[in-house]
Amino acid sequence: MNPKQLMKQVQQMQAQMQKQMAELRVEGSAGGGMVKATMSGSKELIAVTIDKEAVDPNDVEMLQDLVVAAVNEAARKVDEELQSSIGAMTGGMKIPGMF
Repeated sequence: MNPKQLMKQVQQMQAQMQKQMAELRVEGSAGGGMVKATMSGSKELIAVTIDKEAVDPNDVEMLQDLVVAAVNEAARKVDEELQSSIGAMTGGMKIPGMF
């Protein structure tokens, strides 16, 4: 395979991956689902949902911790999805600098 053709294929795979990740939506949760964070594949926080039971004016720190945990879980899920998609597209082959 010539290098130009290979580079074109890599660029097509990269464009397809970017489109797929932009459309991806994942949800992270904490506190048994009392706090949920929805994130896009580009790690943009889209929504945070908080159950009324999680709101305690005397324990704001707990709610803050739950929000952080839910957002971090969503970000981890985005990373896992990205790695899974890259592996599927490249057949497990590592391409340095691709993503």
